[in-house]
Amino acid sequence: MEKIRMSTTTKLVLQVLLDHDEAYGLEICQAAGLATGTVHPILARLERAGWATSQWEDIDPSAEARPARRYYRLTPEGAPAATRALAKSPAPGASRRIVTPLVAPFGSA
Repeated sequence: MEKIRMSTTTKLVLQVLLDHDEAYGLEICQAAGLATGTVHPILARLERAGWATSQWEDIDPSAEARPARRYYRLTPEGAPAATRALAKSPAPGASRRIVTPLVAPFGSA
């Protein structure tokens, strides 16, 4: 079993997985605000460590007009381990710069 290094990016991915029963790769990237090249190696490490598991959705890509998605979820061992790991360290993203939009959202006055 691989030991998980608690980098800021790993904490962000863990927080997304804790917040969702399951999520697919791009969804995790968007929720964490990270690139796929950062998130997918973290997900692979979490799987090797036994903290997460993944499964391809069972769809017909031609009927859905998109490729099948690989969904990730924390394991029964991984969820409490992730909770403990996040509790030991500062909140993910606490040091990240907040970006405010230059334009008001649609429909706001």
